[in-house]
Amino acid sequence: MIYNFIGQPHAGKTTLANHLKNVLENAYREKDPETTKRCIIVDGDVLRNILNNKDFSEEGRRYNINQAYNIAKFLDADYNFDVIIAVVSPFLDLRERLKKETDVVEIYVHTSNIRGRENFHVPYFEKPERNFIDIDTTDVDELTTMNELLTKIEEICQLN
Repeated sequence: MIYNFIGQPHAGKTTLANHLKNVLENAYREKDPETTKRCIIVDGDVLRNILNNKDFSEEGRRYNINQAYNIAKFLDADYNFDVIIAVVSPFLDLRERLKKETDVVEIYVHTSNIRGRENFHVPYFEKPERNFIDIDTTDVDELTTMNELLTKIEEICQLN
């Protein structure tokens, strides 16, 4: 399964991605202590360093997002990883293409709080239109937000 956290910088994507990774891995171990099922996070900040691409233009962002999505699809399909992506991903067309190509839970993380990186705000961010989990982190603590996210993921998984 691929979990795609999207949203503006500093909304809480990476924080929630790290929490989800821990929850999933603990659940796998509880279910089967010998399990080899693993989770991995593909984070936008880390990926930019690996790819040595600090280009924040539309072209540079599209390149990095495509690389993140390609890595996720490969690890999910070929190695049976649960992949957690945490990137701004402002382009609806790229996100919709990923949804068509594989099983994805899209999680839109947003806040109205200014959290120190307003100069990285992406003015052309295209909000998701359908088939996504909406998580507002404005004035909500991490535990409450994570519990809300887990409840929504569980609801989606029961529907599928």
